[in-house]
Amino acid sequence: MAKGVPHYFKDGKEHKGGLHKMPNGQLHSGTTHTANSKRLFHKDELSLSVQKKLKDSPKKKSKGKASGKTKVTKKS
Repeated sequence: MAKGVPHYFKDGKEHKGGLHKMPNGQLHSGTTHTANSKRLFHKDELSLSVQKKLKDSPKKKSKGKASGKTKVTKKS
């Protein structure tokens, strides 16, 4: 399983926890399979309407992390 690739529930909500791979290749939530495990999807596996919802939704800004931009100031 690729690290850093987001996984989603069927409704488009991003899954942030552990996951496991089933013998048939499907990904499920939780590090081990339980009755509460739910199937996970990559973005391109979601329905087109859910993909559109993800595309149209505003991105959340991360808290407390640097933006990666460096401000350059001139000295006089």
